[in-house]
Amino acid sequence: QVQLVESGGGLVQAGDSLRLSCAASGRTFSSYPMAWFRQAPGKEREFVAAISGSGWTIYADSVKGRFTVSRDNTKNIVYLQMNSLKPEDTAVYYCAAAAQAVTVLRSVLQYNYWGQGTHVAVSS
Repeated sequence: QVQLVESGGGLVQAGDSLRLSCAASGRTFSSYPMAWFRQAPGKEREFVAAISGSGWTIYADSVKGRFTVSRDNTKNIVYLQMNSLKPEDTAVYYCAAAAQAVTVLRSVLQYNYWGQGTHVAVSS
């Protein structure tokens, strides 16, 4: 059974940093993209960042320059380093993994597996 488990969320102040982790089990995703999405109350789930199996990365404009996605294929873990956090970053953050080649990394429809989410709250 495939599982994605996020950790690292919490309550921080604006300008602080957090690092989210997503540990995958049940299969290896080293060849395929993994991504982070987030969902704020009353809003749709939105793309944050993604990383291909080879390490190529893409970011939402709202987090570019502040967030960094990385992965450790030996441990089947993907990370999201979040710096200079803003109140508008407050959301539940979800890890996602694909089980095949992905054509549109920003699309929720491209990912087969999802974690349960970890909450990030940024106070002003």
